[in-house]
Amino acid sequence: MSRTGSVLLLLILAACSTPEPEPLHWFKGNLHTHSLWSDGDDFPESIIAWYREAGYDFVALSDHNTLAEGERWLPVLPDREAAMQKYDAAFPDSWIEYRVENDTLQVRLKTFAEYSGLFNVADSFLVVQAEEITDGFEGKPLHLNATNIQARIGPRGGSSVTDVLQRNIDAVLAQAESLRVPILPHVNHPNFGWAVTPDDLVPLTGEHFFEVYNGHPAVHNEGDSERPGTEAMWDYVNTQRLLNGGELLYGLAVDDAHSYHEQRVGLANTGRGWVMVRARRLESGPLIGSLLIGDFYSSSGVTLREVGFDGRTLSVHIEPEEGVSYTTHFIGTRDPAQPGEVLATVSGLEASYTLDGSELFVRATVVSTAVKDNPYREGETEMAWVQPVLPR
Repeated sequence: MSRTGSVLLLLILAACSTPEPEPLHWFKGNLHTHSLWSDGDDFPESIIAWYREAGYDFVALSDHNTLAEGERWLPVLPDREAAMQKYDAAFPDSWIEYRVENDTLQVRLKTFAEYSGLFNVADSFLVVQAEEITDGFEGKPLHLNATNIQARIGPRGGSSVTDVLQRNIDAVLAQAESLRVPILPHVNHPNFGWAVTPDDLVPLTGEHFFEVYNGHPAVHNEGDSERPGTEAMWDYVNTQRLLNGGELLYGLAVDDAHSYHEQRVGLANTGRGWVMVRARRLESGPLIGSLLIGDFYSSSGVTLREVGFDGRTLSVHIEPEEGVSYTTHFIGTRDPAQPGEVLATVSGLEASYTLDGSELFVRATVVSTAVKDNPYREGETEMAWVQPVLPR
């Protein structure tokens, strides 16, 4: 792990240390969501209420280059009618604030401090502050999420795609170390605008996460005839990193939701991708600590009862859905010239793969026959992604 990553993990362990280890639990969360504070079309409270009622344990609202702080008023325009109707119906008059300015009715956006205080319940639900640092290079959109951020970080710019990403990553990690608070950077949707190539990701330091699945319809998770999908990208990057003494890159699944009033293919909706994090407590420190050591899986619908690795055998136990079949592909690299080889394929609810030492790494992708509700593309089926492990 990088120096800054090691410092963060030490901070987390110190903050979370207890005389007796607490039991581990699976916590479901989404790390990438937008609201009316930037280009989402709904109020933060309405969005958070949806995630809570849908069974999530935590959510991070990550608006572009902004934090939900300070006083901000929005005009009540016709295109916000659906948002206003939901807002008025779900929250009391004493919560919602209106004013008239220049003969225009306005509504005040609540701050993170206000809406997190409304929803946060110890051991039950957690709202995490985040920002999508939105930058670019020569017209390419380069976005980096910072989860549990404490103060806004403006885009840093740079001389190349890698340099832009690295400068923003460094700014996030510098804030974490300065404030002694765990803050997690992750690279967003690399194929959005075909902005980030695998070779752009390989040299990044202090970055352990990227989005292997993003529910926005414009992000090209599968790639195209000329460019790799995010899974192939993931395997190439990990192969090159490990060959050069670098660290593993983990894959996140996220919504990247912007649209909350109509559910259909072509819109960036909720409920498409999430992480399941195994942690001792529903707090930012333990959650980020578990993410940093890869103790989580990502999903677009498949639920895993258990994921295990004893140093030799990677095992997966799937929670069944009636009438659904499952296939687990164990994927890794033996020959660096062929990154991401399928090492074994297992059908059924339980699958395992024993490493023989020839692999640089091994991970697993679980594919189901269940057609996803409200997919980001037609024909999408539910999946899960198990994080890569190293032979011991």
